[in-house]
Formats: sequence, structure tokens, C-alpha cells
Amino acid sequence: MTTTAQETTSPRRTAAAPAPGRGADIRRHELAAFLRSRRERITPEEVGLPRGTRRRTPGLRREEVAQLSAVGVTWYTWLEQARDIQVSVQVLDALARTLRLDGTERAHLFQLAEAVDPTPAASCTGVTPALHEMLRALEPLPASVQNSRYDILAYNRTYARLMGDLDAVPPEDRNCMILVYTNPEWRRSIVHLEETRRLMAAKLRASMAGHLAEPAWKMLVKRLAAESAEFRENWERYEVVDLRARTKQFLNPYVGFLTLEHTDLFLNPGSGARMVTYVPADEDTRERLERLHDLAQAGAGMSNY
Repeated sequence: MTTTAQETTSPRRTAAAPAPGRGADIRRHELAAFLRSRRERITPEEVGLPRGTRRRTPGLRREEVAQLSAVGVTWYTWLEQARDIQVSVQVLDALARTLRLDGTERAHLFQLAEAVDPTPAASCTGVTPALHEMLRALEPLPASVQNSRYDILAYNRTYARLMGDLDAVPPEDRNCMILVYTNPEWRRSIVHLEETRRLMAAKLRASMAGHLAEPAWKMLVKRLAAESAEFRENWERYEVVDLRARTKQFLNPYVGFLTLEHTDLFLNPGSGARMVTYVPADEDTRERLERLHDLAQAGAGMSNY
């Protein structure tokens, strides 16, 4: 049968092929629907807002999400309307935290936005099975693998209980800077807290010189500045120091006072990846570390172990 020109452009053939940009349009509508669904499940009380008497929205209002995420109301409204706008990873990170997304939901958000999640929870490259085995072998000594941004990429059982319960911290918040400035358990556990905070901010500034344009670094500093007046004060000192071994003291909530010698073993100088280890400085600390390790083993299994 002869094929005519009219048949080659028939509605059936045209409908079978996706129109240009159709995939992106579908993705934007999926993202809009997902954001609405997550917004509507959170009550004002959960985020410290008054409910009021005229609330018709089942959860948060758009303007409330925008305010809590530090983005413009019009911009966030366009996002929920599936407008064709660019979304930065900083904004996606803020929305994920405001909407209290879990790990799976956070990954879904970034996938819909066609963005790469820069947090260690999304990607812990370089932490091999051999490194995990080394962390286990070092017990009862506390040890972890961190990068130059202070993201905690892996850790052993003793480290998980060194300053409270690290397993209970969401993976995207497992960053020493965030924890030392905002986590109550970490703040109570560090004996020389103010000095530690100042030195860590100075180390972060020194390390950041080689990563000034990277979104994950800018996100971290922006978040810390928004959540901690102490960080803002230390950051504005413009102090810089390098990493160094030093004695640290902790008031552990499970076994009491610990005096430890801190050493960094560099794994990849280019990325700043290092194994952070703590060795007891006296026999009392050695015995308490062994007790801490026993308690950690008897407790719940580690999510990152």
C-alpha cells in the first residue's frame, strides 16, 4: 500500500512521539505535586507556628514554607505551579529541611529537580569496605572518616557514642560543624566548647579557600550562619589555622570524663579525606572507652556500620 504524505503526519503518528521538552514539563509537574503533598502533611505546630482560626490549608501555607526556607514567596509559588524556573541545590536543601524529608524523599526531590545532592548522605565516595574494616579493627578507640568540610562519612561504634547518639542524627546533619554549633548533646559533651568552635571555624575557613565556588561548601556556611550567632561571630574573625594533633576532653553522657589524643590520618590529601582517631591519654580514659564500646555493642545497631 502506498504511503501518502497525509498519513506520515497523521495524529496517531504525532501522538506516539513525545513533544520537545515534554519530559521536563512532566518532571516539573511531578515536583510541584510532591512539594504540595509534603507541605500539606506538616502542621504549623510542628515548626513552631501558630495555627490561627482562619486556616484552610491542611498543613503549611506556601508563604510559611517560603519563610522557613528563606526563599521568596512568589518564587516558591511558581515552583508549586510547575513554572519553568531554575532551582539551586541550596534552595533544594533548604526545602528538604523545612519539609522534614527523610533520606528517600530527599533523594526523590533532587532527582525530580535534576540536581545532584551535595550532602554526604547522598554520596560517600571513597569509603571502601577496607576502610569500614579498619574502623571496626580500631575499636574500642573512637574513629571516623571525614572530609575537609567536616562531613562524617563513616564511623565506628565507639565514635557513635562519643558525644551522645550519632545514629539518631539524620545523615544530612552528620557534619561536625553543624553538630558542634547546633546539637545539644555535642555542646554538652565538649569540655572546651568555645575554643573548639573557634578553632573549627578557622580550620573550615582555611580549607574553604580551595572550594569557594562549590555549592556544598556555600550551603554549609549559609546554614551555620542562619542557625548560630556563635558561628557568625567566629566566621567573621577571618582566622585560619591548619589541622593539628591535640589533646581533647569530653564529658561523655554514658561513662563520664574522657581525655583523648586526637590524630588525623590523611587518606586523600586532594579532597581532605582523613581518618580521625582518638587514643586514651590515661588509664582511666582507656577503661572508660572499653566500657563505652561495650555499651555501644549492647545497644542498637549502627545505621552507618
